Amino acid sequence: MRRRTAVLGSAGTLIAGTLVAGALAAPMASADSGARHGRDAEAYGVAVAAAQAARAGIDWQDCPADWGLEQPIQCGWVTVPVDYAKPYGKKIKIAVDRIAATGTPAERQGALLYNPGGPGGSGLRFPRRVTTNNKIWANTAKAYDFVGFDPRGVGKSAPISCVDPTEFVKGPKPDPVPDSEADKRAQRKLAAEYAAGCAEKSGDMLPYMTTPNTARDLDVVRAALGEKKLNFVGVSYGTYLGAVYGTLFPDHVRRMVLDSVVNPSTRSIWYEANLGQDIAFEGRLTDWMTWVARNDATYHLGDTLAEVRQQWETLRAAAKKAPLGGKVGPAELIGFFQNAPYYDSMWAPVAEAWSAYAAGDPQPLIDNAAADLTDTAGNIASENGNAVYTAVECADAPWPTSWKKWDRDNSRLHEQYPFMTWANAWMNLPCATWKAPSQKPVQVKTGKGLPPVLITQSERDAATPYEGAVELHKRFKGSRLITEEDAGSHGITNLVNPCLNPKVETYLLTGKVDATDQTCAPHAAPQP
Repeated sequence: MRRRTAVLGSAGTLIAGTLVAGALAAPMASADSGARHGRDAEAYGVAVAAAQAARAGIDWQDCPADWGLEQPIQCGWVTVPVDYAKPYGKKIKIAVDRIAATGTPAERQGALLYNPGGPGGSGLRFPRRVTTNNKIWANTAKAYDFVGFDPRGVGKSAPISCVDPTEFVKGPKPDPVPDSEADKRAQRKLAAEYAAGCAEKSGDMLPYMTTPNTARDLDVVRAALGEKKLNFVGVSYGTYLGAVYGTLFPDHVRRMVLDSVVNPSTRSIWYEANLGQDIAFEGRLTDWMTWVARNDATYHLGDTLAEVRQQWETLRAAAKKAPLGGKVGPAELIGFFQNAPYYDSMWAPVAEAWSAYAAGDPQPLIDNAAADLTDTAGNIASENGNAVYTAVECADAPWPTSWKKWDRDNSRLHEQYPFMTWANAWMNLPCATWKAPSQKPVQVKTGKGLPPVLITQSERDAATPYEGAVELHKRFKGSRLITEEDAGSHGITNLVNPCLNPKVETYLLTGKVDATDQTCAPHAAPQP
């Protein structure tokens, strides 16, 4: 799931990506009749779109200079319907890129597609694992073309927007932790304004911004690549995309690695999943603060967990009273500090900036936590990512509309898990007043032809708690679960772990999984 921004901005202006009208030439447009309903209509629609895409292929070209993708990476487009129940209606274009397999023709096994999470994350940087000589993926790159894509609504693929990007990133935002009912009313107003802004700027796309539609797009991209079956690596939200794809198209899957797993239970998607995150973030924050205390000789923030926690409370209170540099309040601090529970690689950088502040130099914290209003492209990407995150989660499943329920659940959780609870609540609250319809979530299950799926998960992951991997493992018969014990980083297939990496590589190269589930020792601990 996507990395959180602490709270919402108020509504502003940005014109959303326009839809590509018209349709590809296709036989018998009248076949798209009202006689087909629901998922039957969409199954027909995806078959039509995939057949068209297979005929059209992809016109690979050098990537546009401003995409930041060096040669020999190539870029192209795949056309998909906005609404799969109307495959001859409005179309959008999905941006894709690739780098050719580095091995011999005899070694090549096809294309490997990747989704990094979100909802709202771009996968276009995946082929750079080859151009940057990522050693973990070197052998896999001999066998596969590495293919990235921007999901519908993201980045280059008919991007959606909800507010002006500069307004979205500008700080300081209000403290997410409410001191009064008036604070809650103010945050509820911001959330409702955000939902209204999404409807105003991107309303045409909102009903179709669902995980099942993105899975259908994935199948059309597969067909455009000339692949009979899909090879896929999904991380974080990408695991839910993979789980839904595997449910809708079980016999189209060849190899699938799902890393750091969203709980696919229909009860969990998405309201309960977010409450579960609040609990897990607190646990991983404690792991990090314990490490900071152990390394007090480096950071001087306290040599016990209690002292380090108190330093956090002191910092938070100071930023609330007088935002650092006029820009960094508690909301921005949470936005920066949450990097540590997400990724072990951020333990030392966050601690260093915090340590500098405690020693009298607030600038590193300000530089890391404050928005850079001159970074136009970055701010557009940040606002777009949040818009897609919200649109997909609101559309995938029904959300509570009763403020009493939100208030009760989050007030109760905040007592024990205060780090992320309210920030997360306000981020998701637009779903309570969402202007577009919600679907029933897909019942993820094993279908005929689904091969063994490889699931990888660290035990103490904050963004996607461990129970999600266990749940998906139960639902996908024949799957294998590799657990990284005593670890909690999010997205572990791209970390150096001599136990885990060969197992993932063997599966992608041979399709073989271990006879039983496996546990691995943790990757190397962060160094101060």
